Amino acid sequence: MDCSICSAMPFILRPPRNTICGACYEGARTIINFTNKIDNDKGFDKQSNSVIPPPANSAKGFANALKCLKEMRDLEEELNEKLSFLSGFVAAFREQIHADILVKPGNNGPPIPAHRALLAARSDIFRNMLDSDGCKAPPADTITLEELDYEELESLLEFLYSGNLPKDKVEKHVYSLSIAADKYEIPFLQKFCEHQMLGSLTSSNVLDILEIADTCSNQALRETALNFIVKNMEDVVFSGRFDAFALKNPHLTVQITRASFMDIKNRRN
Repeated sequence: MDCSICSAMPFILRPPRNTICGACYEGARTIINFTNKIDNDKGFDKQSNSVIPPPANSAKGFANALKCLKEMRDLEEELNEKLSFLSGFVAAFREQIHADILVKPGNNGPPIPAHRALLAARSDIFRNMLDSDGCKAPPADTITLEELDYEELESLLEFLYSGNLPKDKVEKHVYSLSIAADKYEIPFLQKFCEHQMLGSLTSSNVLDILEIADTCSNQALRETALNFIVKNMEDVVFSGRFDAFALKNPHLTVQITRASFMDIKNRRN
């Protein structure tokens, strides 16, 4: 078919001008449905847990859908500018500009200069620690995070200042950071670590992820890990990691066994 949208022929020579091919039609419908869904999501009332009915003329034409996409792009550019503006906190951390507290790892490593105000803003637990009598003193005071070594602590602080981490640091420290996020109640870091673990889930690391999910009481991550184990039972159970895991976590081993039996029962039915 001679498409009026994707054809190389000039539209003034193309009869009929309102004909489009299947690919262009599906693409247009996908864009329209996507932007309509965004509008519907905006109409959800969290307090009443119900959807606000859209106005009668809410169905978008292609031109309005493209306008919506342009607005989303403008919003993305604005957010990127805000991120760039806020990146000054990272410079303050790396260059130790006006740092007023030292954060010490638990392995007797060197302390890392940081800023009280930022720590308090990122975590209510840190705020309580810094408001205690032991921290109302000169800038030379230190706090110690016993469960983190120097590299883990440095990664935690870098995340608190920037909201992100390089891939190599995430892969190396995601488990310790997840536990720290749970202990110090840093929801954004918890979500960040959860996303990273879900995206890297394999037979070789699923037991570690299940253990972390149990430690942090992350029900969604725990169920995902259990389902993955059930689907890959042979690879997981006969791995070298499983024996040590079972001895350390008998309650999780019981849950794996039960989940496996339930899966077998459901498949038989």
